[in-house]
Amino acid sequence: MTIRSLLLAGRAACIALAVAIVVATGGAAAIAADSAVLVMYHRFGEDKYPSTSVTLAQLEAHIEHLTSGGYTVLPVPEILAAIDAGRPLPERTVGITVDDATRSTFVEAWPRLEEAGMPFTVFVSTDPVDEGHAGIMSWDELRELVAAGVTIGNHSAAHGHMWQADADANRADLLHAQRRLQEELGVSPTLFAYPYGEWNGAVRALVAELGFAAAFGQHSGVVAAHTDRLNLPRFALNASYGAIDRFGLIVDTVPLGARAVTPADQILAENLTAVGFTIEPPLANPASLACYPSGGVAAALEHREGGRVEVQFDGPFPSGRVRLNCTAPAGGGRWHWFGLQFVAP
Repeated sequence: MTIRSLLLAGRAACIALAVAIVVATGGAAAIAADSAVLVMYHRFGEDKYPSTSVTLAQLEAHIEHLTSGGYTVLPVPEILAAIDAGRPLPERTVGITVDDATRSTFVEAWPRLEEAGMPFTVFVSTDPVDEGHAGIMSWDELRELVAAGVTIGNHSAAHGHMWQADADANRADLLHAQRRLQEELGVSPTLFAYPYGEWNGAVRALVAELGFAAAFGQHSGVVAAHTDRLNLPRFALNASYGAIDRFGLIVDTVPLGARAVTPADQILAENLTAVGFTIEPPLANPASLACYPSGGVAAALEHREGGRVEVQFDGPFPSGRVRLNCTAPAGGGRWHWFGLQFVAP
């Protein structure tokens, strides 16, 4: 038996035991058993890119936390398949994703994650690989990851702002990326990550039309049965937001249960004045909910009948990507978490 098969067999046994424990228990375990936290990295130990890179010390601390804290790290496709089928997940299930196929993923992250037996997904933009960009993996290196069982996702060909392009250009871009991944790696990804986490209705519809099972943004939150499969949240990690205290907080989060979110489109025609959503099941203490917009804007919450929440903003957001994070205590030191990203004019 190979080392890899031993690791897989051991992981399967651990999953089975963890699921049995979740099914047999209630309370907080039952809350977490139907959801998972996904984290997103880009670079590792690349100090000149602090906004997209974690330090190697931070990465090692994250791995140590996951291996010693009662967490189960599963491949993202397995997580989504379990949630879609209504199968319970182990309590504190985590999925690891990496965008852009940076070479530090191959050199620094992969050896550490492999040693810890942690699966992960890499979202690949194919043009930088074809063009041999510095700091991006080669096709040969990506083939090594595939042979080791790493999941590959589509991240477009050009890594552009897709909402600014027309439908024909976006279709050609995604199909080209899918073709190159098949030609070079022998895979046809079913997972897609929006470049910059940006999309509008037309881009989302195209992703659905092309048959992707799931698509991922760059907003914070927890994946559960009610979560939009074409706008799945991931907690972004970098040098500023990679401290172990924050990491421990986010991998313990549980869903807020926000549904019927407005506005429905991420790209705003005019500046954002309010966001609405309905919380199901309702919070035991609705007054414990707090929402935090980015860009120096303040929020005021209005609670309506049926668990509906309206978040009103006191001024315009700065242009570009803006975020809203809403949290409430979940008990046991854990937090409900729901996040959104918009692009303001």
